[in-house]
Amino acid sequence: MSDALSRLLSQTDWLMADGATGTTLFNMGLQSGDAPELWNADHPDRILALYRGPVEAGSDIFLTNSFGGNAARLKLHDAQSRVRELNRIAAELGREVSDREERTIVVAGSMGPTGEIMAPMGPLTHELAVEMFHEQADGLKEGGADVLWVETISAPEEYRAAAEAARLAGMPWVGTMSFDTAGRTMMGLTSADMVGLVDKLDHKPLAFGANCGVGSSDLMRTVLGFVAQGPEIPVVAKGNAGIPKFEGGHIHYDGTPELMAEYAVMARDAGAKIIGGCCGTTPDHLRAMREALETRAPGPRPTLEEIVSKLGGFSSASDGTGDDAPEGRPRRRRRG
Repeated sequence: MSDALSRLLSQTDWLMADGATGTTLFNMGLQSGDAPELWNADHPDRILALYRGPVEAGSDIFLTNSFGGNAARLKLHDAQSRVRELNRIAAELGREVSDREERTIVVAGSMGPTGEIMAPMGPLTHELAVEMFHEQADGLKEGGADVLWVETISAPEEYRAAAEAARLAGMPWVGTMSFDTAGRTMMGLTSADMVGLVDKLDHKPLAFGANCGVGSSDLMRTVLGFVAQGPEIPVVAKGNAGIPKFEGGHIHYDGTPELMAEYAVMARDAGAKIIGGCCGTTPDHLRAMREALETRAPGPRPTLEEIVSKLGGFSSASDGTGDDAPEGRPRRRRRG
């Protein structure tokens, strides 16, 4: 347990991750269609502010501004030759923020999906995917990231490729998938399928779980699905802050700090050990989550009915496994 995240996981019952990267950057002036990773080099002051937000709100872990920092995504901006540079800077800026703190803050190198379809359905082979993830991982490692954080994955093949890349880079990693299609990932995996996938990996993650998806209710149902399988590896819950609404030319999420505080406590009581937010989650939400986690005593594992009562209805009647669940108001699908 030489890495920072393993040490923290061994010392506490729960850890708090960060909130939304994209939401914060758009509030800083990032325009739709722009590559956030270019800001690492062009606007490092803004990225430092991005990182300080969750740290000051009480997060134990924050993700670097490198979600789309792979060659396939950066090629859209003619920046595919800058993968290592942009990821290195993302981690270096994170290291600068973390090292100023007296407490241990984990710098997690964010790695999102390649944006390509894996073979045989698409052109991306396992070897090419590993190469892309490995290039990104090396940049994050060079910049001082404590751990790689693979997120918003839908395909098991891509998850396996990221695991192999982490092994090749000699880095510990965490991996989450997005369950946004009636309790399944876009490529059809259920929560039980993911537990089985993780269990068979040679280079297992330090933690696994779900991020983004539809909303906090649906994510909580997925967490219960993980826990029901009795995994030995810690579970991650990183849910969106409510429902997206398009207002004044921008997308806003209607989840209040109070709602996210309820979600955080329920996630802990459901069995998640790393708890954070995704789209729409601001430092104000994180402060409320931290306070609730610190002041509210652990309780029994929540039922589906309690989740609906406190967080709102599910977006579908099924959790993807064939089991029915309480009906809820429809929710629009969105990406992380």
